[in-house]
Amino acid sequence: MKLLEIIKFSKEYLEKYSFSKSRLESEKVISFVLGIERIDLYSNFQMELTNEEKMKIKKILLQMVKTNKKFDDIEKENIQNQNTNTENFKKENLILLRKSISYLKKYNVPNARIDAEYIFAQVLQVKRNALMLSFNVEINEEKRNTIRNYIQRRGKNREPLQYILKEWEFYGYPMNVDSRVLIPRQDTEILVDECKKLLEKEEFPKILDMGTGSGAISISLGKEINKSEVLGADISEEALEVANSNKELNLAENVSFIKSNLFENINYKNYNLIVSNPPYIPVDEYENLMPEVKIYEPKNALTDNGNGYYFYEKITEEAWEYLKRGGYLAFEVGYDQGEKVVSMMEKKGYKIIDRVLDYGGIERVILGQKI
Repeated sequence: MKLLEIIKFSKEYLEKYSFSKSRLESEKVISFVLGIERIDLYSNFQMELTNEEKMKIKKILLQMVKTNKKFDDIEKENIQNQNTNTENFKKENLILLRKSISYLKKYNVPNARIDAEYIFAQVLQVKRNALMLSFNVEINEEKRNTIRNYIQRRGKNREPLQYILKEWEFYGYPMNVDSRVLIPRQDTEILVDECKKLLEKEEFPKILDMGTGSGAISISLGKEINKSEVLGADISEEALEVANSNKELNLAENVSFIKSNLFENINYKNYNLIVSNPPYIPVDEYENLMPEVKIYEPKNALTDNGNGYYFYEKITEEAWEYLKRGGYLAFEVGYDQGEKVVSMMEKKGYKIIDRVLDYGGIERVILGQKI
């Protein structure tokens, strides 16, 4: 049915029910539905309307006839109802958010508000900083149930937020994360920062990331240092599956991964940088970790089942053979491990060039150079 026929039909329909100025009223309805000016209707008289457009016109006409109201009055009521619905949705959604925060606090979840907001943002598919803007529309029952499920997992089960969301940002890059890998920490971004500084004058640096896990360090360095060549090594095949998925996610073509027990399968021996965030939590401290960490994160990525220094000793000793002269060894360390790690590096012959604090003022990164 063409536009001219729709105008004629609408006019006659309103005339049948004694509407004054039936042509004007029908034109207002049709121009509103089509999103064009009334003055342009007749220049488009051959336009074919879609079934959806015809149904919208019919619905408005029927509403006018049932209420005996003109189009302007109907539209005014619709806007008022829409505003009322918006306010109601916002109120309901804020109540759901407050209840979610209270539930997390009940189970002593740190940063309960932030975690709840991340969960809402994930389910509603918006950025967390734009969450409140999305509260003006209804959250359907399916999404409400998903939110409740996630909040329960985070609260009662104390499952890490990152594993619930399946993705976390590290150094500005999205990373897939699940229970196969350690969750990338913000403090580790300091390690990436320092490694970037070390290599800023190198034209084609070769980098080895020992114990790569999710691949967060490897991928961040590969993306930030465009002409670099990065190899991430890990003994865990499951971790390497996640690392490779993150490589694809971030299109990190200059990054590759290899299964290796420390340096066992590493053949290249002229690296500019070897970097590692190894398992460093002493086994006695591991027993007292928060439930999110102890229950869910892989134990072999957290502790060496000893005093926390096993991997520092092994990597410090073996990395010497795989670094070029002038190359760097960079470690992330635990809160009280810096002094001992420095001692073992100096004993091997490395020159300590920096000891860097984290955001909490704790020594977090040790940087050494093969001289």
